[in-house]
Amino acid sequence: MTIKKALTIAGSDSGGGAGIQADLKTFQELGVYGMSAITAITAQNTLGVHGIYPLSTEALTSQIDAVAEDLLPDAVKTGMLWSAEMISAVAEKTVQYEFKLIVDPVMIAKGGASLLNEDAVSAMKTHLLPVSYAVTPNIPEAEVLTGTRIQTKEDRYRAAQLLYELGTKYVVIKGGHGPSGGLITDLLYDGKGFIEVTNEHIDTKHTHGTGCTFAAALTAEIAKGRSMKEAFETAETFVHEAIKYPLHIGAGHGPTNHFAYQQNRLNT
Repeated sequence: MTIKKALTIAGSDSGGGAGIQADLKTFQELGVYGMSAITAITAQNTLGVHGIYPLSTEALTSQIDAVAEDLLPDAVKTGMLWSAEMISAVAEKTVQYEFKLIVDPVMIAKGGASLLNEDAVSAMKTHLLPVSYAVTPNIPEAEVLTGTRIQTKEDRYRAAQLLYELGTKYVVIKGGHGPSGGLITDLLYDGKGFIEVTNEHIDTKHTHGTGCTFAAALTAEIAKGRSMKEAFETAETFVHEAIKYPLHIGAGHGPTNHFAYQQNRLNT
């Protein structure tokens, strides 16, 4: 059996709920060999981000080269990229190694700390999205990337179209920050049509790392050769169950439960 491989290019979360740690846990749970290239080290826990210590762009590209030259990944995801220089470098490496790249445009942590410099937003739109396979913003991130307000279903459709026009092949707009009404709807757009998946809204503070985990699940499934629709549906289920069955650890925004997806399948 050929082992599929996925690379995450993101920041390290010392609390283990998001970033590199969440990505590697998700890859493992979905049967994909996980690798990493770290962009920054963060000091954080469920109460918030207490420090961000970026690595150099040289350190980042050296990690990517080391992985790609020996363990070429079947799919790659990005998380916190921090600077315009880093974003441009990742775009160059994506082209060089022909990565199938899923971009999670991480901008703001759960506690409100900014995780992406302002000048990096332009670099993401200009350099990274045009070479990406998919982009997975939540509603606030989609608003920043498109310069539009998203309040209605029609607004979300229009934002997806605007993001698609930047050059990516697929757009996923996550609905967790929208008005719930008891339901959360995520949207997939492929340039031709829209697919929506709706789940019940779960009233919990244990949602740290949901965006990272969703994009990582999507990446793992794409690495395994799944279609985007199949990957989208699996990522939806993985994250929904990770929220529905929380670990109840930490005094703040606790992490999602990366064990839940496989545990539920073992118990059925």
